[in-house]
Amino acid sequence: MRRSFLTLLFSLSLCLSEFIVAEEVTLKHNNLELNANLVLTDESEYEKIFLITHGTLAHNAMEIISSWQELLSDEGISSLAINLSLGLHNRHGMYDCPVRHNHKHADAADEIGLWANWLKEKGSKEIILAAHSRGGSQTVMYSNQNSMPEVKAQILIAPQATTETAHIESYKKRYNKDFSPILAKAKTLKPDETLHNTDFIYCENTSVTAASFISYYEYSSDFNTPALLQQTTLPSLVFIGSEDTTVASLGQELDKISNNNLQTITIEGADHFFRDLYMDEVIEGTLEFLEGL
Repeated sequence: MRRSFLTLLFSLSLCLSEFIVAEEVTLKHNNLELNANLVLTDESEYEKIFLITHGTLAHNAMEIISSWQELLSDEGISSLAINLSLGLHNRHGMYDCPVRHNHKHADAADEIGLWANWLKEKGSKEIILAAHSRGGSQTVMYSNQNSMPEVKAQILIAPQATTETAHIESYKKRYNKDFSPILAKAKTLKPDETLHNTDFIYCENTSVTAASFISYYEYSSDFNTPALLQQTTLPSLVFIGSEDTTVASLGQELDKISNNNLQTITIEGADHFFRDLYMDEVIEGTLEFLEGL
């Protein structure tokens, strides 16, 4: 019994010694406080680190993100999982739908850049951009618009892949109506004027500024990660879930892309959130990809 207890203590001490830091960190931006979950390992410290961005109206403690950080740390790789502010001070958890929406799709690219610079100032020499869902398109928006030598690659899980037709149909399917009249009305308002009782993204009957509604519903190729990846100069890896119904056209859209910087891996059986052992397969593919850089 004593030997088993001592063995357990030794094992726990080994596990704990693998981590230098696992804590929330913050920075200031436009009178807002941004926060992120930092996990540093003895092996990587700040030197080599993943910068992870979540999906639509989500957060950095959701299962896929926390699992991603945990599995990376098991491989001795540090990570920083950010919470996009979505216009709110020190935001945590899912976006609360009744709160007026005053954020734009492109805001995320700016915040990713702020955190990348923060990591550079901390001494990071090898930053791997990483993202899930809509965070994928926002990540590639950032990397296409900015050149930072420390950013070495990007790894995307089930990134947003919205064509203009799918963009229109998804709103009709969710809300049984066309968003065009709302978009037309938004364009007649001042940017900070509010549309009340409006269906917006995943939020029914909410309030949203005109500028925010226009940002998410005036179609742009920035909503389609495969189109953005056509332009990328970064080594890029995309994971596709064979059972993903949220971005069901992702594989087809990626097949249209011709770019030697792009690799794809399809995980059989995975849906949009890559739960359980599917994230282990993501890590396996990731390590092989990183070895080839």
